[in-house]
Amino acid sequence: MGEIVVVFELDKAVATRVPRGEERPVRRVHAAPAAPGAPTATGPRTICGKDTFAMETTGRKPSERRETPWYPEEYASAVCPDCDAVMET
Repeated sequence: MGEIVVVFELDKAVATRVPRGEERPVRRVHAAPAAPGAPTATGPRTICGKDTFAMETTGRKPSERRETPWYPEEYASAVCPDCDAVMET
């Protein structure tokens, strides 16, 4: 597997205008292959097949943190089970 980028699927239930300084809640944390030639940008789909267009990249690359989980630990309850199954193999 090539370079992987961690992305947040943001909650769509929140109004489109979020007050300045506040972030939209994270609905799910996914893993996505990096775009060819751009290791910090995501490819078009996550490992589980979701479109990455509206997702937010976290700047986290699992290959740089082999001693920790591939996802940010504070979002452990929001990890996509399909992405997690592939990442754990």
